[in-house]
Amino acid sequence: MQMAPQMGYDRAITVFSPDGRLFQVEYAREAVRRGTTAVGIKAVDGVAVLVDKRITSRLMEPESIEKIFQIDSHIGAATSGLVADARVLIDRARVECQINRLIYDERIGVETLAKKVCDFKQTYTQYGGVRPFGTALLIIGADDERTRLFETDPSGALLEYKATGIGAGRAAVMEVFEEKYREDMSMEEAILLGLEALYKASEGKFEAATTEIGLIKLADKAFHKLEEAEVASYVERMKAAQAVEEA
Repeated sequence: MQMAPQMGYDRAITVFSPDGRLFQVEYAREAVRRGTTAVGIKAVDGVAVLVDKRITSRLMEPESIEKIFQIDSHIGAATSGLVADARVLIDRARVECQINRLIYDERIGVETLAKKVCDFKQTYTQYGGVRPFGTALLIIGADDERTRLFETDPSGALLEYKATGIGAGRAAVMEVFEEKYREDMSMEEAILLGLEALYKASEGKFEAATTEIGLIKLADKAFHKLEEAEVASYVERMKAAQAVEEA
C-alpha cells in the first residue's frame, strides 16, 4: 500500500511527483549507471575518450560494438546506456553540425553542440507519450586554442569536466581521477591514466580487444580513433605499470 502514491507518477508519462521528482528521468539515469564504463580526460595538448566495451559473449565480434563516434571533424563522443538511444542522439548531433556549416559556413562550437543535444534530450522529459533517453554522452572537441569535455545527462543537464566517467564503473573511475589527475598531463599520460581508471573499474578484467580510444590533439584539432595495434600498445604499457605498482 505504501507504493500506491508513487505508482501514479512513474507510469507512461513523465510528471512531477508531489516531492518534486521525475521518476522516469531517474530510471533513465539508472540505465546509464548500468551501462558500459566510458571516461573522458583532458591534457595540455588534447582531449581523449576511452571506453571498455564489455563483451558479454565470446561469440560476439568486438568491432561490431561501437561506443565512440565521430560527430564532426573536430568533435567526437563516447556513450553509455541504451545503445539505440545513443545512436539517435549521435545522428541528431551530426545533423546539427551540418546545419551550422550550411547556415554560417563554419564549424559549430563544442559547447553550442552540447547544449543543442541537451535541449533535445530535455524535451523528452517534458511531453506526454515519450520517455527520456536512457543514455549519457561524453562530448569532446576543440575550440580555438583549447579542448572541451562535456558530460550530458538524461535530464538534459550539462557539465564541463577536466576528467570524468560515466557508466557502471563511474565511482572507481572518479576515485582514480581525484587522486592522480594533473592539469599539466601530456596526451600520452592522459591516455594511460584513462586506461588505468578503466582497469580499476573493471577489476582487472580488461583487454585491448574490448577497448576503444578516440582523441583530439590541439595541433590539428581533428578527431580520430586509435587503431587496434595502438590501443594494444597503450594497454600493455598500462598493465606493466600496474604490475610494478601492485608488486
